[in-house]
Amino acid sequence: MAEFYAEKRVVVRPDREHIARSVATRFLSRLTKRGREGQVTHVSLTGGAMGAAVLRAAGDHAKRDSVDWSLVHFWWSDERFVPADSGERNEAMAREALLGRIPVPAENVHAMPASDSGLDLDEAATAYERQLARFADVDAGLAWPTFHITFLGVGADGHIASLFPDRPEIQITDRAVVGVRDSPVPPAERLTLTRPVINSSARVWMVVAGTDKAAALGLVLAGASYDSVPAAGAKGRKRTIIFVDQDAAAQVPPELIDGEY
Repeated sequence: MAEFYAEKRVVVRPDREHIARSVATRFLSRLTKRGREGQVTHVSLTGGAMGAAVLRAAGDHAKRDSVDWSLVHFWWSDERFVPADSGERNEAMAREALLGRIPVPAENVHAMPASDSGLDLDEAATAYERQLARFADVDAGLAWPTFHITFLGVGADGHIASLFPDRPEIQITDRAVVGVRDSPVPPAERLTLTRPVINSSARVWMVVAGTDKAAALGLVLAGASYDSVPAAGAKGRKRTIIFVDQDAAAQVPPELIDGEY
């Protein structure tokens, strides 16, 4: 499969609330259009404050009811390997913010296994790979679905999903899902999609806010090594858009700011 990636573009909004509403509007509009065309859409969700804010804004949005949710499948780019009823799970946040408020079929919500599922961390990674493989985009040569949109947050250290700087997981290319042990951010055990899965997405939308993210964002746009700044290696095949607030945009070169997107 030939690899062609879109240049990263930056969309700046005044603050977190404007980002959340703007991204939610764009997200729902895209889902509505694809639904009217009868297209199935696979979406990869993220955790974090801004991931929650976008989903909550989508849940509050008037366009929410115009989406054919039966055609939308939700996945996660990473998950904390904790019990299923833990409020720490990205799944729990997503259900509270959006998924529990829309008529999406239960079989369209593909949660990562929990620590009390009867599987150990490695078995859980394999189980999620098998789920992904059920929807493999064979035409694209993928062992997983093509995600129309992959949402990502960016940590102050430049991590995405649970791919952390200078860790072995960022180098893994022969697996779709891996377990993370001794995570530098608690909890210690996590599950994460690997870089090839993220980078096979049609669109990668990073949502970033706060002055503590400005330095990491500057490194991402400067083309830093993905080993030391994993977010620098995240690229969508059609679009790579970074939605930021004014605080996080402090080190963004003006020529990379997209005033029209």
